[in-house]
Amino acid sequence: MLRRDGSNIASVLAKLESQSPRVTTRIEEYLAKVVPGIVGVSSHSIGPKETLEFRQEVRGANHPWRFPASNMSDGTLRALGVLVALFQGNGAPGRRLVGIEEPEIALHPAAAGILTDALRDASEQAQILVTSHSPDLLDNEEIPAESILAVLSEHGETRLGPLDEAGRTVLRDHLYTAGELLRMDQLRPDPELSRPRQLELFERGD
Repeated sequence: MLRRDGSNIASVLAKLESQSPRVTTRIEEYLAKVVPGIVGVSSHSIGPKETLEFRQEVRGANHPWRFPASNMSDGTLRALGVLVALFQGNGAPGRRLVGIEEPEIALHPAAAGILTDALRDASEQAQILVTSHSPDLLDNEEIPAESILAVLSEHGETRLGPLDEAGRTVLRDHLYTAGELLRMDQLRPDPELSRPRQLELFERGD
């Protein structure tokens, strides 16, 4: 599985290429939409080391040019890492939870909609948990209110919980998207369900 820092992504992709070519194709299709011009990516060995090789269309060339990972932008590499994390276990028994912090970082805002599609696609096979400050990522009327947890920092306390009644009503009636509510600072947790609670770590004996 992909490590937290993505350092083994080349070996993970090599395994997908040999065992799950459909998943590899799926990753490449999403990557091509997020980063126009990219037509493919594969694991590439240089001596004892594994790295990535990207194929990119170049004007006037009959065939895609090949570039090592060191020549690609941070946004391209991060997008690939997010996609591999999302789809690496598709079809495998005992699927898992995938947590991604701010997947939109270093991506063009126009790619947010494609990233949302990939997240929803992957959620059919795994539970996906995403943290984000991006209204663009939430600008999708198909995101149900039940899928969103709002976070609020107030008077030194952090509140996290389902959306309040006003937010749920607005999204249910399609008056605004979650992204528009975030821009207006109206994406707020339910005050009762997000009330801070002290954990009872040690029970007193009688």
